[in-house]
Amino acid sequence: MRSANLLNDFAFKYVFGEDCKEANDALKSLLMVFLERKVNKVVVKNSEIVKDYNKMKSPRLDLLVEFDDRTMVDLEMQLRQTKDNLPIRFSYYLARLHGSQELEGKYYGELKETIVLVFFNVNLIENDRMCNTFTLKNEDGLSFVKEAEDRMKIRTVEMAKLDVNKPLEDMNEQEKMIYYFLNCHKGLEDSKIKVMIESDGVIQMLEKRVETISDDGWKKIIEDFQKLHENEERMERQLELEEAHKQVEDANKQVEQKNQEIKQMIQLMLTNGMSLEFISKSLSKSEDEIRDLLR
Repeated sequence: MRSANLLNDFAFKYVFGEDCKEANDALKSLLMVFLERKVNKVVVKNSEIVKDYNKMKSPRLDLLVEFDDRTMVDLEMQLRQTKDNLPIRFSYYLARLHGSQELEGKYYGELKETIVLVFFNVNLIENDRMCNTFTLKNEDGLSFVKEAEDRMKIRTVEMAKLDVNKPLEDMNEQEKMIYYFLNCHKGLEDSKIKVMIESDGVIQMLEKRVETISDDGWKKIIEDFQKLHENEERMERQLELEEAHKQVEDANKQVEQKNQEIKQMIQLMLTNGMSLEFISKSLSKSEDEIRDLLR
């Protein structure tokens, strides 16, 4: 069994995002299969690998891809569920990508399509479909804009929904590619992988990309991948501590504010000639507690 693993953020970006013809061909095949549209030309806008993990909010090893018609696609392999809400995260990515377009001196109708395409290894959507597309719709499913004019989409691929026991001949192109992603580390030891490598042109192309990484290279990729996710977990713990500290501070402020309100009320009652004993019974507090509040 080899070390290759396309569920690894680093490997995914290398195989599909390196600045070379082979990676670009593999990327076009991936986009054609999962976006279900013809792809003539794509350009990766961020082929570099991020090195400074300590400055990252979370692992951003996404590929920012531009089609020849200027459609922008943010492509990402999301291996693990994080405590940072994934649907909200990718909705933010879509809004940020769409809003990054230069529109000065142009009509809004000239906005180009933006798509966030995410591969998950967890189940998020409560249906049986492996691939789902999300757009702006109302409660009854009515689209806010005509489908042909819709400029913003989130396309999710939930790999965990794949039936890995399904016969290869019954699998569609999406299922075959996901099966390869999930089992690429087995190589020719997996009978389905073996058949696909021998007979499927798209999988042959991916296999050639995978084979360009040496075993030592895969080990380095895995080490970097582990460091990156360890950093993400560290940052999540730090955020949890900061949130807990903030909650304690907010609670203390609320207690202080309540005490000030009670103090003002006691002072008013004393001004109106009420006795300490009467105030104590009215507020269900001892006279010592009332004296402490007035200090």
